[in-house]
Amino acid sequence: MAKTVCLYFEIHQNIHLKRYRFFDIGTDHYYYDDYENERSIAETAERSYVPALHALIQMAEQYGKFFKCAFSLSGSAIELLEQYAPQVIDLLQELNEKGTVEFLAEPYSHGFSSIKNPESFREETLRLCRKVKELFGQQPRVFRNSALIYSDEIGAQVADMGFKGMLAEGAKHILGWKSPHFVYHCNRAPKLKLLLRDGALSEDISFRFNDSSWSEYPLYAERYADWIAQLPEEEQVIGLFMELCALGIFQPLSSNILEFLKALPQQFKERGITFSTPSEICNKIKSIGPLDVEYPTSWVDEERDLSPWLGNLMQREALDKLYDVADRVRIAGDRRLQQDWDRLQASNNFRFISTKANSYGGYRGIYSSPYDAFTNYMNILGDFTARVNNLYGGAENEELNSLITTIKNQGDELERMEKELTHLRQRLAAYGEFPEGEDTAEAPAAKAKTPAAKAKTPAAKAKTPAAKAKTPAAPKKKTTAQKKARS
Repeated sequence: MAKTVCLYFEIHQNIHLKRYRFFDIGTDHYYYDDYENERSIAETAERSYVPALHALIQMAEQYGKFFKCAFSLSGSAIELLEQYAPQVIDLLQELNEKGTVEFLAEPYSHGFSSIKNPESFREETLRLCRKVKELFGQQPRVFRNSALIYSDEIGAQVADMGFKGMLAEGAKHILGWKSPHFVYHCNRAPKLKLLLRDGALSEDISFRFNDSSWSEYPLYAERYADWIAQLPEEEQVIGLFMELCALGIFQPLSSNILEFLKALPQQFKERGITFSTPSEICNKIKSIGPLDVEYPTSWVDEERDLSPWLGNLMQREALDKLYDVADRVRIAGDRRLQQDWDRLQASNNFRFISTKANSYGGYRGIYSSPYDAFTNYMNILGDFTARVNNLYGGAENEELNSLITTIKNQGDELERMEKELTHLRQRLAAYGEFPEGEDTAEAPAAKAKTPAAKAKTPAAKAKTPAAKAKTPAAPKKKTTAQKKARS
């Protein structure tokens, strides 16, 4: 098989928090800077998303099915685009109609539920899948985690949701002597294929392209295509993964970054290099073996780990306090709380608190320092957790924990029964006994439903936790457990 390039773009926009003081706790439940949110997404759309998508549409029209790429969008990005820059959604739909793009799944919040709360991780991933299906008519089959975070444990969770592939960083400290230009698989779930990012080749475009001090400056499409063509013959898959805002923001349009991009298909064609979507690679190319990733990797900073978001005590404390109420938010069924929950999970909130040198390129939004960012975030989190706990009335921690455990167990049992039903359908289909018109191959969103997704079963019976708390007989005397109220 000839060399093939997997070109993938991420679209994520943080929803900016406003200045929120200690004295606002309990009185102000709106946490966002609407002016900055509208300004930033409109600017990003004008300088990057719109011209970049026009270029990709032009490439699809010129090269037909030869050119292919993939996208994923976070839930917060979709919300901002729908509200302030709907033309970007329109362009993505136009590109989708060309039949050359695949849309991937990711956590709705662009947060850290994959390492903190498996149930929330599953729920928000499937929620994002439903949104992608609604907007683009595609059911995602391949998964991309926030900041490309991956570990063996996360891979097993993703496989359990029914995905056939996942993107990950080709981190040197994980690969060692191995190359990122092969397909690997999760060591805990062999059916989940892993497509790795070539960090150097990706960042030649996204970070170094306009750097006049770079030894390869100026970079031309011919030379870039030669680098890929000259890779060892057996190295077949080249993952070029980057944020879409690299085209126009990180690399300004004046650098001719879009002209470079539009020249690549012809140069690849001349050298026998093709484009493939992640699903096509998963379908066509076999894994050469498992990839062992005990500790999470990411695509950020030199270390390629979680240190940009969890590298200091402030970040870890903020994350722990946020996910302390994860289960309560999930079973609450309160739309306003759910929206705030999504936005507070976003990875950027924790990166503003980083004390690493140059971890965020010097940009901290409204904050003067990591400590300022931490104080503001914790003030908001104090109000948010109080609102969550107030939903549960006088229910004690022990009662709530029991309710959460019951709902989780019911969800697990329903999931087990669904898997068993799917297996029986497949066996019937193999014997030609499956009723006509029935679909035996279930999509990830249908294959792995969660307790939260099953809200019509356990959660619907308890329309709100406060209402549910009235059902079990409350103890006449309060238990020794204290009410959770974090500030």
